[in-house]
Amino acid sequence: MKIAFCTCVQIGLSCIEAIVADGGHFDLFLTLHDHKAKKKSGRIYLDEIAKQTNTPLYKLNHINDSDVAEVLKEYQIDWLFIIGWSQIASPELLKIPYKGIIGAHPTLLPTGRGRAAVPWAILKGLDKTGVTFFKMDEGVDTGPILDQFEIPLSSTETATILYQKVNDAHVGLVRQIWPKLLADSIVGRTQDESKASTWEGRTPADGQLFAHMTVAEVDCMVRATTHPYPGAFLMEGDSKCLIWAGIPGKTEGKVLNFSDGEYTATEFSYS
Repeated sequence: MKIAFCTCVQIGLSCIEAIVADGGHFDLFLTLHDHKAKKKSGRIYLDEIAKQTNTPLYKLNHINDSDVAEVLKEYQIDWLFIIGWSQIASPELLKIPYKGIIGAHPTLLPTGRGRAAVPWAILKGLDKTGVTFFKMDEGVDTGPILDQFEIPLSSTETATILYQKVNDAHVGLVRQIWPKLLADSIVGRTQDESKASTWEGRTPADGQLFAHMTVAEVDCMVRATTHPYPGAFLMEGDSKCLIWAGIPGKTEGKVLNFSDGEYTATEFSYS
């Protein structure tokens, strides 16, 4: 079984390192050219791991370019992982690996298709989320589910902690499905469309706090948009006060007043 891995972020590299640590071997790595997406959150480079494992590394501009199709055909790839990648695979690309392309999404699909899965899980007050590995089809996060990893959420969950849990869940999942890929025994199950939902993308502006909000709403927004995301913020004249952490009530820090009480920013900055 010939397996390739395409990524340019830390979650993908963590998956690769886990399989290598377990004695696994990839036949090809793909990533972006070094000059592309330099400001992308979690941007990493695969040169070192490729050298350490003696794995061919191909750098590309777009996953759907003709040169990518040619290199996948040249290496006769059976399965291609595409993890932490913002470019959507074309119908033509989906047909090239003999077995298919494996994607990952940080929710328990079919819940939460779309964008900003980590912030939305907190903003929606979910008691659990997770990561799903699925075989890509022409839809967005709609392909057959290969395996899932559940992540319990606490009432004080932060994006920082959940982001790390999502990273760890990717590692756990890739380790679970790897033996099945090698044995050619993995079976996907069709997603239940009656339970499907789509979460919209978010922008930094969506993190703005207003005086009419409740303390609970403010606390949730701060926890959902903290690092590695852009942060919740208040406008103070022409200045933007970014709030990275805080607690309901009045304590040591920057005390803020909202519709039903006080909230203290314990970590904040200005821009």
